Amino acid sequence: MSEARLSIPVSDRDHSIGPADAPITLVEYGDYECPYCGQAFLIVEQIRRTFDDSLRFVFRNLPIPEAHPHAEQAAEMAEAVALQGDFWAMHDTLYEHQNALDEDALFGYAKAVGADLERVRADLAEGTPRRRVESDFESAIRSGANGTPTFFINGDRYDGTWRYEPFADYLKSVLRDL
Repeated sequence: MSEARLSIPVSDRDHSIGPADAPITLVEYGDYECPYCGQAFLIVEQIRRTFDDSLRFVFRNLPIPEAHPHAEQAAEMAEAVALQGDFWAMHDTLYEHQNALDEDALFGYAKAVGADLERVRADLAEGTPRRRVESDFESAIRSGANGTPTFFINGDRYDGTWRYEPFADYLKSVLRDL
């Protein structure tokens, strides 16, 4: 474990799945176009199934547009759809199609998950999704996130491998030590 800590504690503002009182809170700072985040997406899904009610998973945006030209727009689209209550459906869809994140594709995914596209366009124009992405980005930098994906476990940055078995073993040790 590193000395880096989550600068902004998890709150109701976050996109989370799993019980709020779970003994483990796993926060990921991710980028929808990052191939490593795409790999981690599958591993996190498996981790969530393994730990079930012992784990709350939180996703925060850390787009890296210098490396991934569609990342910011994808994050803003996820946040626009989140305003309609469908964040997780959009999150999953973006990772499942991370090689096709141009504007037309993003609106197609939003429609596929049931979002009202007029409202999505209005929210994007108003800037609320952009401000949310910027806020997540700033909290990532203050927390010492140095790339994507970056994980925090109960507030501490996790610097180990996120391959399934070592990651799951580490989480099991966290549970044992609580």
